[in-house]
Amino acid sequence: MEPHLRTKGTHFYAIGLSYKKADAEVRGHFSLTEDAKSLVLEEAKEDGIEGLLVMSTCNRTELYGFAQHPFQLIKLLCKHTVGTVEEFEKVAYVHKNSKAVNHLFRVGTGLDSQILGDFEIIGQIKAGFRVSKKIQMINPFLERLTNAVIQASKRIKNETEISSGATSVSFAAVQYILARVPYVSDKNILLFGTGKIGRNTCENLVKHTKNDHIVLINRTRDKAEKVAGKFNLIVKDFENLKEEVNQSDVLIVSTGAQNPTITKESINTDKPLLILDLSVPKNVDSNVKDLPNVTLVHMDDLSKITDDTLQRRKVHIPKAEAIIEEVKSEFDSWLETRKFAPTIKALKNKLTSFKDAEINLQRKKIADFNEEQATIISDRIIQKITNHFASHLKDENTASDESIELIQKVFQIQDK
Repeated sequence: MEPHLRTKGTHFYAIGLSYKKADAEVRGHFSLTEDAKSLVLEEAKEDGIEGLLVMSTCNRTELYGFAQHPFQLIKLLCKHTVGTVEEFEKVAYVHKNSKAVNHLFRVGTGLDSQILGDFEIIGQIKAGFRVSKKIQMINPFLERLTNAVIQASKRIKNETEISSGATSVSFAAVQYILARVPYVSDKNILLFGTGKIGRNTCENLVKHTKNDHIVLINRTRDKAEKVAGKFNLIVKDFENLKEEVNQSDVLIVSTGAQNPTITKESINTDKPLLILDLSVPKNVDSNVKDLPNVTLVHMDDLSKITDDTLQRRKVHIPKAEAIIEEVKSEFDSWLETRKFAPTIKALKNKLTSFKDAEINLQRKKIADFNEEQATIISDRIIQKITNHFASHLKDENTASDESIELIQKVFQIQDK
């Protein structure tokens, strides 16, 4: 059933794009920096949009909010990224009302993730929620919905084994290196950039390869030193990048730049070099493939590496979906109650006052008046009338605001 999400002529929309139809390059065009997220929210507030949640990860960029038309949200996204409306329309999805609610539940519980059961996304949703709350762009609906999604995610994590077994892009990256690089503990491994997936990959490499001379380079050295200390890496200066690249056997690129940071001009060695680009947008120029000694792998290729773990996880999807339905039905009930209950309650009170006045009158007029029977019949009729009004208000084709206004007018009630 379509929950009524309309308020002042607006609908609840989810607009966005993900790894399903948009490749890393296109996703890069629409990725939002933290500053850009805040700008989108500030502008939405000025435009009169009353609730908005913004999310941008390496796998997806999505806006969830109230608008008269989804184009309001699409325009906001395109204005604050380098993506165009035409490009967006080729790969995008737009979900409305209950379909938008369903989508957020699937995203937040790892069912829509590139790797099934990847719960990193719930952290992104929480972070997005905090930013929106700070800018006062969280209305009661979004607050309740986000909390319901967090609750569903927590339950799925605890009650199913959908995220059992280690698998993630960083896990796949390490598996790829271990499978293709012999004597990996002796090889020169360079991590360029301190992006999250790169850091995770590095941590796993340290753990699984017993390589104790992995080098880290970052534009800002103090950031590199912070990460290096955690994972026991060697820090080199950004000025030494070219020299280090040419000494490497494996290069992991995890920078957050908008344009490629490694090109074929960066490489002047003939020895075999494996490059893993774990950045969105892509930070390694595809022209490195012109060099016969270079193998370039992007995270989109890595995430196609499925294993038995993923197959085993699929078994738990029905249980996860059942949990979502349970939490979602509680949310839907809250939504309906919040929207219609005050009017229905006021109507019931009005009809009850009619009944009380009428029973008082008939008690005086009719000898041996059976007040008990009259009350039973009256109460049943009142219940049936209020049920009809409630069903009408819940119908997705009902213009609920106008109907509520009419009920209040006809019965001279206020939903206090």
